[in-house]
Amino acid sequence: MNTMQKIISWTPQLLNGAKITILLTLCSVCAGLLLSIFLALGTMSKRKVLRAICKAYVFFFRGTPLLMQLYFVYYGLPCISPALTINNKFLAAFIAFGLNSSAYCSEIIRAAIQSIDKGQFEAGKVLGLNYFQTMRLIILPQSIRRLIPPVGNEFIMMLKDASLVSLIALADITKVTRSIQSSTASSLVYIPAMILYLVITAVFSLIFHVLEKKNSVYE
Repeated sequence: MNTMQKIISWTPQLLNGAKITILLTLCSVCAGLLLSIFLALGTMSKRKVLRAICKAYVFFFRGTPLLMQLYFVYYGLPCISPALTINNKFLAAFIAFGLNSSAYCSEIIRAAIQSIDKGQFEAGKVLGLNYFQTMRLIILPQSIRRLIPPVGNEFIMMLKDASLVSLIALADITKVTRSIQSSTASSLVYIPAMILYLVITAVFSLIFHVLEKKNSVYE
């Protein structure tokens, strides 16, 4: 079997791994973005206790390796209590990645909110809106344009970090690649695997680039 035939024979398995990689990244970043809104508002809150809790959360997840967070969710939680055992590898990875992503995205959202002119808050008061109404109707919609480039970067980083899940035997691209290499004793499989990562990264980079141009703050 020549090199091209080998690559073709490996393609279905690699594509199945790609589905896991993409799905995990999409779910994790979307969940992280949702949670990060509350974290960002919490870090800017005037309530000291709430602000301290949110800042501690962000500090912890940004200050510790994602791999250790993944190991803790999958291996560490059962040691605390059997009731916390997560047998589903995808769910464990989703929880760890989602919590990690929320910490990074909260800083992105906080910076975007703080970049909005303070006069917008005053305008909200003039219109009779409370703090949360002002955020929901005035500030957050304007912040979205500023969020796209850094969120795109976070998504691409998370896409590549998703390879860590191979260490808990979740069948993503990296795990499938290692399995093929082990069973065939051929390191050539790393070539199509890396090309697949590049293609996925290029596609999502293009998507975010189009979104950035469409919602440019300078238009």
